[in-house]
Amino acid sequence: MNSPAQALADFRSQVTQLLQERDKEWEDSRKLVEAKQLATTLKRLIEEAHRVDLPVVIRDAITLALGNSECTSIQSLPGPRLKELTGLPPTKAVRALCVWFGVIDGSASQWPVSSLQSAEVEAFAHSHPNPFDLLLHADVASLLDVGAGDLSFATELVELYVASLQQRQRELILHALDRLQPGSQLGGPLHPERERLNGLRSRAGLSFQFYGNQDMFNLESLEQAGKLAPRYTIATCWAPATPTFAYEPTRLSDQIITQELHRTKGAFRQTHFSGEPALEVQHDGRALLFPPWKFEIRGPLALLDLLARRGLFSVIGAADTQVFWEILAQLLEDVRYRPSSQPFTSGNFSTVFGEIFERLSGLELGETMNLSTLGPLRRQIPRILPLHPTWAPSYRFRSVQVRRGAVFPGTPASSTARRFPDMVEESPPWMLILVPE
Repeated sequence: MNSPAQALADFRSQVTQLLQERDKEWEDSRKLVEAKQLATTLKRLIEEAHRVDLPVVIRDAITLALGNSECTSIQSLPGPRLKELTGLPPTKAVRALCVWFGVIDGSASQWPVSSLQSAEVEAFAHSHPNPFDLLLHADVASLLDVGAGDLSFATELVELYVASLQQRQRELILHALDRLQPGSQLGGPLHPERERLNGLRSRAGLSFQFYGNQDMFNLESLEQAGKLAPRYTIATCWAPATPTFAYEPTRLSDQIITQELHRTKGAFRQTHFSGEPALEVQHDGRALLFPPWKFEIRGPLALLDLLARRGLFSVIGAADTQVFWEILAQLLEDVRYRPSSQPFTSGNFSTVFGEIFERLSGLELGETMNLSTLGPLRRQIPRILPLHPTWAPSYRFRSVQVRRGAVFPGTPASSTARRFPDMVEESPPWMLILVPE
């Protein structure tokens, strides 16, 4: 174990290295040490020091050096302590900590972040049947919808909550992403209608942004432009795409996944349609066209990582059978639920998941079950997306609820979810309600 002096030296070295790579963030940090912003900045830094995975000696040193956030000017901060932490004089030291903790993005003041703790969110999840009611309960009503499609869920959410929030003199912050390129000939009904977009953008009591042609796993440009909040009260994904999230690359090789795609989807190739790159799939004697990335496989670990880092509370709605069980395998502790080189099929779900499969399959539409009653939740889920310097390489969910069905009374849903009852060949889908630690 490193001595306190060595731990401080290592931290100074990390800060110095990061500043060499983050010129823009360094410049953006200037506004966070202005007199009107300083108290908020110090409070956020101390909160981050207690949230992230830090040696105790560093966490305590930061808390002491920042004066427990009670200082009202840079001059009243203990300069020698800040120098010991960062190697820099007070103003630059605070700016350096802002860069290191990632609190300097342009959204820091524009997009507020809820102060709710995960234990509070968990208590709410277990006492309220409608997870989206957290928007009324939290100090900040914000939601990020990834893979937002035609914005039907966003529209229903707005109709259900904006008026109630306005009565409380509060605003709903709603940001939506989708990879479909606006104006593309591919993707059909999943494109949002212009009238719907304009209605959301002009709605009173709503701060709405939609980012089309946006890969949910490549958000750096939006972050640098200050267009996303550091974290949202709720992060959602409706009808997670198949096959994108139906196979987990950490347990299935590229060769096995490709074989399964050919077996279940048919032959496919990259082509062009009306001048656009496209994916052509031969299925039941027909040639179907999709966006070129339709068969890019990311797997549930990437989706879970994204939602856990983006929201205090996560909801995955209308997950089909294959996606659901592939996600569930990553949420349970026992490694037997993640067999290597063995794709999940309707024929082996019961063999792999045993009693868990039987009990969840027995749920009636609308019924909910806490996953921890069926088996221990996974204690260390590996992060798949690029790591922030302050983050540990793994995380966990403190609570996972499984609900059977696509649509529930009084709860907003996507158009895909609302179509499930008419899909007679499809099994009822699933909702997952997750609280990250």
